Amino acid sequence: MTNPEIARHFRELGKLMELHGDNPFKIRSYTNAYNKLRKDERDLAGMSEEDLQKLEGVGKAIAGKIHELATTGKMETLEKWRTQTPEGIREMLNISGFGPKKVKAVWDGLGVTTVGQLLYAINENRLVELKGFGLKTQESLKQKLEFLQRSRGRFLYRTLAIAADALLEQLRNRYPDEQFAPTGALRRGCPTLARIELLTTLAPALVAEIPGLVVKNNDETATHGEVDELSVTLYHCTPETFGSKQFRRTGSPEFLAAFVARFPDLDFSGLADEREVFARAQVQWIAPEQREQDWILDAAATPTPLPDLITAADIRGVVHSHTTYSDGIHTLREMAEAARARGYEYLLVTDHSQAAFYANGLKPDRVREQWAEIDTLNRELAPFRILKGTECDILSDGSLDYDDDLLAGFEVVIASVHSNLNMDEERATERLLGAIRHPATNILGHPTGRLLLSREGYPIDHRRIIDACAEHGVAIELNANPYRLDLDWQWLPYARERGVLISVNPDAHSTGGIDDIRWGVIAARKGGLTVAECLNALPADQFLDFLRDHKTKS
Repeated sequence: MTNPEIARHFRELGKLMELHGDNPFKIRSYTNAYNKLRKDERDLAGMSEEDLQKLEGVGKAIAGKIHELATTGKMETLEKWRTQTPEGIREMLNISGFGPKKVKAVWDGLGVTTVGQLLYAINENRLVELKGFGLKTQESLKQKLEFLQRSRGRFLYRTLAIAADALLEQLRNRYPDEQFAPTGALRRGCPTLARIELLTTLAPALVAEIPGLVVKNNDETATHGEVDELSVTLYHCTPETFGSKQFRRTGSPEFLAAFVARFPDLDFSGLADEREVFARAQVQWIAPEQREQDWILDAAATPTPLPDLITAADIRGVVHSHTTYSDGIHTLREMAEAARARGYEYLLVTDHSQAAFYANGLKPDRVREQWAEIDTLNRELAPFRILKGTECDILSDGSLDYDDDLLAGFEVVIASVHSNLNMDEERATERLLGAIRHPATNILGHPTGRLLLSREGYPIDHRRIIDACAEHGVAIELNANPYRLDLDWQWLPYARERGVLISVNPDAHSTGGIDDIRWGVIAARKGGLTVAECLNALPADQFLDFLRDHKTKS
């Protein structure tokens, strides 16, 4: 059991206890445990109870519960509260901005116990009868509930990619003479997906022998089952048809329909190598991540070579990171040394600005304190370089959170929205435009504020935002955190067309968070991003020169 999984049990326990009006001190301790444990990079599941008790914020009771989870997979106290709470009520507790008190209010006041019942009550305008619920709150909740229903049964790409990697390693070790490969939405690197899909030459009769795989049904073409409650489909083929099957299983329905329409008489069955399909069609090889829409076929059919897509190895610097100065778990030195150890050339430190009080945002005196430490570390760690930056809040009126004199002292300013997220498209767009026009803004951070499968994000006019970034010399972040992946990959072609550089940023709040760059690169590849179009594929001096020159020109 991973640390985030352990932590989520404590978050759920705290919410259930608050829902039922239990001891507020215990609730606070479990909530604090969630916040600490989810960021901890030590192997909590492998630690003894004695060692767990030595951790900050972990007493005997919490240590015992961690050990119980690690050894049994369950927490008896949590199970007790779960049995007292309808499943639909527990589901509601996962809705952003709909806390235990409000859930309790609709449960007691309206008698609803499922998301469907709550939506029905909203459609009848019944929530406004309850204390604390107005028309605006009711409409906001309706949108969140509808988003939740659309997201059911889906997972973050990272969740299934990690599980698939582990399953593939197990299968290849157990059956070294067989072929196994990711396929479907997993191979295309879709930000969210419903299942793990693999292509294999393994015979259906042998699938039941795979440890940990619970087979639901299977036949000669496919096996459907579960691994650790995640849906898995294994498509069966022979070595002689592996390439043909991989091509058919990888592409989206839109891509495949367009391919067949363009080449109606092409026979691409019975091919062992997938590349032979493209050779027979006389079109260029198309990377799996780009087999999503039909437009890529037009480009692949021309003599002009398709550009090489960016890879994780092309990223030269870690842009957008947080330290213990604000809400990060590791110190400035630890973040820098971790970035250097991974082979990166520079680290842009962007702790939160002062308005982000909930994240220990930096007042001006602490900014200058951090600058002094950066200067000291840069002398020690050279040629590795730490850049002085900030993730500066975009305030409600579109202004930035620091005055111009302090902003001028930063080498890089990432401007992001973190508060007052309930905006319509016009208000959200104007708010971002105000920040983009500010002379200090270098990079627009996570433009929509979305959290995949959790929060839809505020609506913006993407074209106006990208056009403004082009006009004012502002790069746009592709936030690589697997919960964000924002800017969405579907807007990358337009950004590239307008000459706006994309910065693939981990938004790292720990040393381990640096590795989220992997997920951002996959999303960038889906949007066709190349090395030349990626800001942090530049060395540090060129990175800074580009930002400075383009702001001057704008």
